[in-house]
Amino acid sequence: MSLRTVLKSTYPWAKSPLLASAPMLNIAGPPLAVSVSSAGGLGFLAAGFDVSSLDHNLEVATRLVKQSGGMAQQVYEETGVLPIGVGFINWGADLKVSVAAIQKYTPCAVWLFGPKNQPDDLVRWANEVRGVTSGRTKIWVQVGAVKEAIAVAEVLRPDVLVVQGSDAGGHGLVHSASVLTLIPEVQDALRERDLTHIAIMAAGGIVDGRGLAAALALGAAGAAMGTRFLASAEANIAHGYQKEILRASDGGLNTIRSTVYDRVRGIGGWPNRYDGRGIINQSYVDAVERGMSDEKNKRLYEEELKKGDAGWGPNGRLTTYAGTGVGLVREILPASTIVENTLCEARDVIRGIRVD
Repeated sequence: MSLRTVLKSTYPWAKSPLLASAPMLNIAGPPLAVSVSSAGGLGFLAAGFDVSSLDHNLEVATRLVKQSGGMAQQVYEETGVLPIGVGFINWGADLKVSVAAIQKYTPCAVWLFGPKNQPDDLVRWANEVRGVTSGRTKIWVQVGAVKEAIAVAEVLRPDVLVVQGSDAGGHGLVHSASVLTLIPEVQDALRERDLTHIAIMAAGGIVDGRGLAAALALGAAGAAMGTRFLASAEANIAHGYQKEILRASDGGLNTIRSTVYDRVRGIGGWPNRYDGRGIINQSYVDAVERGMSDEKNKRLYEEELKKGDAGWGPNGRLTTYAGTGVGLVREILPASTIVENTLCEARDVIRGIRVD
């Protein structure tokens, strides 16, 4: 049985190939997650590193699923498994609180990312999630390097490896390759170790059906998109942030990987092996090109917050996480339309490829 068939069996409301929305911190709330799943994808709710609102958000998501109609609602009513996933940033997330919420609501998957020690810090997470849900909540683990993927696969035996390439927006490994080489090398490494039952989901730089089709050709069973869903109607995102996503182009030139955006916001919990990709703005320019101190930069950032939507943009200071594919995001659409368009385009691309 192919891994795409396995994923279809595991998430029966989802269309094939599997398209997931990433658990973007503070942005991927219940409306976005449920909309993506209702359209035949797999939506992830962001729990992040502060899980104090997780129980409430899962309660809201459950209510939305019950009102949604279609296959996602039907699966929930028949199985009791909530047809959305939850994404955790594990260096800060409270295990006890998180597991209690997972046991109560039984989401279909958890997406684990960013532990201080990889994979050791995730062993209890995987064991306890599987234990309290009798294996009904599947384990997804995000990795960004072949060595990391091998260690996670051998120790945790996850259901899915989210293999994130260097083009991804937001946080990822400081040192990583693009999905173009990373996915095939991870796939080969899994094959050598007889771990081919673990599905690979591609992430990083995928914003449309062409990217999804390419991910499948590389050996992934599906893909996760983050940047594209920043420009969805259901995203919990400031207008200024969303406007900047539509404005930006040429992502390889106009986005950058850096720790500046964490420092100006006072977020210090990320392990040293991570940084974040965002659109270049005044915070970055002042820090890197002009040598501004973190203290002054942070103070200016806090003053910029008072401007609201005007604080975003190349001359603004507010953080705009986005991947290199940001130039392909040109309009705000309902999440359901994004899912449908991406899947339709991917199928057209695959059908259109001919080898003479």
